[in-house]
Amino acid sequence: MAHKVNSNCLHFRLLFAMLLFFQFSYSQTFTKVDDWLDNNISELGGRAVVLIYKDGKIIYTKEKNEISRKQKFGAKWLAKKTGKDTDFSDFNIDTKLRIASCSKWLTAALAMTFVDDGNFNLEDTIGKFLPVMTAHNKGNIKVWQCLSHLTGIKQIGVAASIKGTDEDTGASSSKKINLKKSLARLSKNEANGWETMDAAMDSIANAPMEGEPGKSFHYGNAGLQIIAAILEKIGNKNFETLFQERIAKPLQMKNTDFGNMKVPLAAGGAWSTPKDYLNFLEMILNEGVFNDKQIISKNAIMEMQKNRVIKDAKIIYSPDEAGAWGYGFGEWIMDGSNEFQRSTAMTSPGLFGTFPWVDNQKKYCAILFTFNIKSKGRHERYTTLKKAVDDAITK
Repeated sequence: MAHKVNSNCLHFRLLFAMLLFFQFSYSQTFTKVDDWLDNNISELGGRAVVLIYKDGKIIYTKEKNEISRKQKFGAKWLAKKTGKDTDFSDFNIDTKLRIASCSKWLTAALAMTFVDDGNFNLEDTIGKFLPVMTAHNKGNIKVWQCLSHLTGIKQIGVAASIKGTDEDTGASSSKKINLKKSLARLSKNEANGWETMDAAMDSIANAPMEGEPGKSFHYGNAGLQIIAAILEKIGNKNFETLFQERIAKPLQMKNTDFGNMKVPLAAGGAWSTPKDYLNFLEMILNEGVFNDKQIISKNAIMEMQKNRVIKDAKIIYSPDEAGAWGYGFGEWIMDGSNEFQRSTAMTSPGLFGTFPWVDNQKKYCAILFTFNIKSKGRHERYTTLKKAVDDAITK
């Protein structure tokens, strides 16, 4: 009997040793990712969450919370200006924040569910659904051009409304702006002061043209807001309801919404959590499938991931963090793929620093979730983080 007990103990010790070995090996694999987060947490605003998904499970979770006195001072200053309370609680996988332009990916995905259903197609002109656009000589703009910021309509994006702020505190620099009003509008999802979706369309329809549709790229809000208006027309429901029914609920994104506003900002008004948004990325990675259910067709996913910015396109505005990336439907094309070819890696980073991405080639998806208006150096940080994850994945 004693021999049997000793044998069982030996087996247990061997098993425990093996578990420790594999745990150590796993942690060693992501050392560069850990180091990246340690080295960049201050530039990210002091709080961040990183999640990585591969092979049907989350393989890496890291929550980093080291907000500094200076960052707390800046947050208090912004809170005072915008009339909001300060919140210094730690970030985790369920923290809900405004995700800004990460919203674009969500809106584009919602639009593709309608394409799948045959309610409209990518070559349809917007005048078919919105007579106000035809009345202002914009009816010939196509649906796919709206999804790729290629409408040719002149606009001022949300990013421009807060540009010129001090990188650390948010205080005004030499470029004079009304930061209080800009941030207040952002917090209310009313960057353009729209009271109704019809008012939004009237405002966009009255804007001048700055380039030829399909051949002039201006990263902004107009195209996706037009898409939102079209979806409300053909879906006979408000945008928020359509998003919840077709994207959020099927993907179990229980804490994701567009602020429940009268006129949601389709290009930048969503709120979400790291875990919720990772569910969305999982669906994109699995070519439209989530929990064995086809949410979006594989063909729709492929269309979203094609670079639509032609080589001779006029680039009117593209944010610095995008570098030389191309653009598909609601997402940046990261691998430099040729026009109208499917990309192997896509992203849709937000104004406040959140950086989600999908890598088709290495078959994983990931998200850096944070909140900070400091944008200087973001492109390099994003690409460095992705490389660290790529290296870990391929080991």
